[in-house]
Amino acid sequence: MTRADLVCEGGGIRGIGLVGAVHALAAAGYTFPRVAGSSAGAIVASMVAALQAAGEPLSRLDELAQTIDYSKFADPTLLTRIPIVGPALSLAANDGLYKGDYLENLLTGLLGDLGVKTFGDLRTGEEPQRYAWSLVVTASDLSRRRLVRIPWDLPNYGIDPDEFSVARAVRASSAVPFAFEPVQVSGATWVDGGLLSNFPVQLFDRGNRPGWPTFGIRLSAPPGKPPTHKIRGPLSLAFGALETLISDQDAAYVDDPCTVRRTIFVPSDGVGPLDFDISAAERDALYQRGLHAADEFLATWDYPEFLRVCRGETAQDVDV
Repeated sequence: MTRADLVCEGGGIRGIGLVGAVHALAAAGYTFPRVAGSSAGAIVASMVAALQAAGEPLSRLDELAQTIDYSKFADPTLLTRIPIVGPALSLAANDGLYKGDYLENLLTGLLGDLGVKTFGDLRTGEEPQRYAWSLVVTASDLSRRRLVRIPWDLPNYGIDPDEFSVARAVRASSAVPFAFEPVQVSGATWVDGGLLSNFPVQLFDRGNRPGWPTFGIRLSAPPGKPPTHKIRGPLSLAFGALETLISDQDAAYVDDPCTVRRTIFVPSDGVGPLDFDISAAERDALYQRGLHAADEFLATWDYPEFLRVCRGETAQDVDV
């Protein structure tokens, strides 16, 4: 087996493409000592971490992705159900059109079946503290105006990281502003981690001589090949503006040539992040795009060359 850390970008329902890419990496013999993600990337990352902790094959991720009823992610609040004025009332009263309960309950069950409830179940035993857990998910703290790296930053909120629910953390990371109700934690308001960093690929970097690489998976085209998103109506316009803001936050390092070298780009044109009524054909197409993108990446990936060009080092004496 070959080790690599893994960081998954957010992108709502398009996260199905992440599953295809993970399948290709696992089929090539990769295991993931640490995984991270934001929003949809946090969902996939949590399942990867739990499957590995339970000693289960990552191929089970495919089975789970195929059995989920994605339409249930849009669990409307009581106010949202009111004709015509409901969505506006829900936004005013609940700060979101959907509750997010379905996602949290789904993950509580799926992760629990694998023996994972809290971050204490994902302890690695490694030092320093930032490598002590196999999973990191990000959320945006609107109260403190900062990125929250869960579980790393939980002590700042008076919370024992080992006691915090993984499903709760992923729900917070996936709480797209205006779409889902925010998550309240120790008096702070947490929403989608992608608002501040949708692709935190640098999270596990250890300097010039990493023990193994970090791979990133993005749900977009490579630099120079911008995707086209259709804008349909005022709600679509609002979420399009939000996506633009999210995408631009990471632009400084996402487009860096060395970041591009270690990133798998999964095209997801034509599918919106909140298209929960996605058809089976569209779901399968996203999965296949992820599978194909990862296969193409692996065909040219050269870790010694990456170390030489991007770290000024050779791979000699480095455990890969």
